[in-house]
Amino acid sequence: MPRSRIRRTLVRLTITVIVLALVVVGVLAAALGYAAYRDGRDLDAQVPPRPVETAYTPALQPVAATAAPTPAGVRAQIAAALDNPDLGDFTGVIVDAASGTTLWERDATRPRTPASTTKVLTAAAALLTLPADKRITTTVVAGAQPGDVVFVGAGDPTLRAGADSMFTDAPKISDLAAQLRRSGTKVSRVIVDASLFTGSDFARGWERADIAGGDVTPMQALTADAGRIRPGEDYSPRVTDPALSAGRALAAALGLPATAVTTGTAPSGAAQLASVRSAPLDVRLRDAMIHSDNVLAESIGREVAAAAGQPLSFDGSARAVTGALRTAGFDLAGVELSDVDGLSTLNRIPARVLDEILTAAAGNAKPQLRPLLDTLPVGGSSGTLSDRYVTVNRAGAGYVRAKTGSLSGVSTLAGYVAGRDGSIITFTLMSAGTPVDVARPAMDAVTAALRGCGCR
Repeated sequence: MPRSRIRRTLVRLTITVIVLALVVVGVLAAALGYAAYRDGRDLDAQVPPRPVETAYTPALQPVAATAAPTPAGVRAQIAAALDNPDLGDFTGVIVDAASGTTLWERDATRPRTPASTTKVLTAAAALLTLPADKRITTTVVAGAQPGDVVFVGAGDPTLRAGADSMFTDAPKISDLAAQLRRSGTKVSRVIVDASLFTGSDFARGWERADIAGGDVTPMQALTADAGRIRPGEDYSPRVTDPALSAGRALAAALGLPATAVTTGTAPSGAAQLASVRSAPLDVRLRDAMIHSDNVLAESIGREVAAAAGQPLSFDGSARAVTGALRTAGFDLAGVELSDVDGLSTLNRIPARVLDEILTAAAGNAKPQLRPLLDTLPVGGSSGTLSDRYVTVNRAGAGYVRAKTGSLSGVSTLAGYVAGRDGSIITFTLMSAGTPVDVARPAMDAVTAALRGCGCR
């Protein structure tokens, strides 16, 4: 009997950068470079107002030693939240982003199932490896026979087949059809070429039931709407044949029947007839993280693999992602990846590794990682945190930004919180053995308590 995956009800917010204004006593307001936080009024008695966009200044400013949180202060602040059996088998680490001082940890080097916090590694590797403005070009080229066109997949699953899309500035299949019509090309058959990706299209540790469950589609280089049958819904069931489904969408846009679609490869040197371009990498990264889209994250991993000269496969992406992070100086002891999106139950990442990446993103030593912070959902406001910190743990609403992770019996949360005094605290929390709907509010209580720092 297939295990059940945890479904998350998401509220879509069409925003470019979700950041919050906060009047701070210290000078860490610019520490993250993406957030000017809201004022420090008590949020416990009300749901926070909708966040607003603000400008950012990417610089980490020094803070007086007397203003920094201390381990003793943090332990006292979170003691009640930690004394909760709902946390299950619980490990984690909490760090002062300004100094790098560990404020609390529990078994932080033990490899754990990370679920979708795996995406933190993938996003970091992409930012370290690829230009932020990198785009993917999807093409239609002439086939070998008159009337044939070849729809060539380039690894962009944000292609838009219809009116709705989960993705920002998604390229449209209808635009490809319009270009073909304008060129006067007579099309009688659409051949789909998904040969760019190699190896299995389904990772070790995935389950086929997750396709109907809306978590994933087979990884193929030609995919529309990340395989969603209902493209406007995060957890829509996915198709089992994404390349052919994308081909049928192009055929329909050209007025051809589904029977006019088949598989094949483009002839060498074939003339290009039409093309569309994806959104830039930084936009696609934000979509992958905010919506926790496994297919988009895995596809970005293939881009990292291509840049590293690795095969465009699950193993190639895993080697490329970990290789980029090791080259940047991160110690990945205990990390094992069967995918780079986190759906695999075979992945292992220690809490310490995740938090070191987040702390580096908040600091000045690796400025190319700073955009990682802007990809994280905002508590009570966006993405996979839109329905958390709303009815309970409201102190964290608007002040916690974190990547979530959920598999059956596994809950993870990795991000940062702005303390009331302006201190920036990174955290990675990992729970197992407790139902997700029980573990989540227990972990949220820890991060909401951190919002009260101080903690001297």
